[in-house]
Amino acid sequence: MKKTLGAIAVAAAATLALSACGSGQGSGDSAKGEVSYWMWDANQLPAYQQCADDFHKANPDITVKITQTGWDDYWGKLTNGMASGTAPDTFADHLSKYPEFVTNGQLLALDDAVKADNVDLGQYNSGLADLWVGPDGKRYGLPKDWDTIGLFYNKDMLAKAGISEDQMKNLTWNPQDGGSYEKVIAHLTIDKNGKRGDEPGFDKNNVAVYGLGLESSGSGMGQTQWSFLTGTTGWTHTDKNPWGTKYNYDDPTFQQTIAWWASLADKGYMPKLETTVGASMADNFGAGKAAINSSGSWMIGQYTGYKGVNVGIAPTPVGTDGKRSSMFNGLADSVWAGTKKKDAAVKWVEYTGSKACQDVVASKAVVFPAISSSTDKAAEAFKAKGVDVSAFTQQVKDKTTFLFPITDNASKIDGIMKPAMDAVVSGKAPASSLTDANKQVNALFQQ
Repeated sequence: MKKTLGAIAVAAAATLALSACGSGQGSGDSAKGEVSYWMWDANQLPAYQQCADDFHKANPDITVKITQTGWDDYWGKLTNGMASGTAPDTFADHLSKYPEFVTNGQLLALDDAVKADNVDLGQYNSGLADLWVGPDGKRYGLPKDWDTIGLFYNKDMLAKAGISEDQMKNLTWNPQDGGSYEKVIAHLTIDKNGKRGDEPGFDKNNVAVYGLGLESSGSGMGQTQWSFLTGTTGWTHTDKNPWGTKYNYDDPTFQQTIAWWASLADKGYMPKLETTVGASMADNFGAGKAAINSSGSWMIGQYTGYKGVNVGIAPTPVGTDGKRSSMFNGLADSVWAGTKKKDAAVKWVEYTGSKACQDVVASKAVVFPAISSSTDKAAEAFKAKGVDVSAFTQQVKDKTTFLFPITDNASKIDGIMKPAMDAVVSGKAPASSLTDANKQVNALFQQ
């Protein structure tokens, strides 16, 4: 009976999402015309274009124009557009960005439409809907997907090194000696003379294959770089989450972890930071220049798409607390407060947050949609492609994840922490220098 009622509710929600006239929408020019939608992930573009086409068929008076721009340029263009009054009507939003948009009054609250159109907030995976409620208690986004962190590895390189996949999936880590995680990284590192990182005569200045790839210093978040390590030590980015007002980069435990991680580059097991500028960590992996890369679930398609590379995915290592850890992030679509197509824009965001669209996203096997049933369909789609994604989903089931830090002043924090972390990872400053950076960060919340 419960399943039957659930099926009826889902069908009703899908019908409502496709309906040309939601009860929360107005009429006139605001409810029709062309709605602009921006996103940064090229891998998801085909899925959202199909969603846009399906949406237009159900709402002939509304056309959605999608623009995809890479992450590095996306936020600058969006911020400039909001300042100049030329921002898109709707856009893919991020937990690290939306607090500032809310503070500046640049997002449209969705509460009235969500209530009037009976949007089921309970259909999303646990906690996702709450992430997009601002400090004022208003809702500024409807969840679209979620992600966690895992370790992509080259199966052939592991086999040649005599490391089993079971070993890879049961790594341990500590900030003193790096545990079995560092031992595996060292053994997988090979210099240009064929010496491994743990063998006598290894030349750390002439490395052919790094045991661990490097994307960047991670700035102050370290989402894919080091947060899965600090998360096992009891350390947290902020005093509370969401809406913390005090960061903890001065904590000795954090600094010890960063010092260990930075030491991998000094030992030759990980690339020097300066070599990552303008480079793609994923492409380097695909070219056989790294054996392991820590990265997010949104990269599954790219890593498993390299021809001739036999890829495996392992969970993050077990830390000093006896558990694994992964940052848990959830994206949403938001509506710009300055839109002249308010009603049509809200209708589109309700649609991208619906099962109708998220099932399409799931079928493409690119990311994990926010709706629980769509997540299951995505896992099935990945499995059909021969990809085991349990490394990403298990931590959610085991509840060993923690939220991406949601605070105000994100861009200013990045402006402080990026050069500070860059200096540490490049060996130009000790990890203790992060205490001064922390003082600057916390001063932002006292202004």
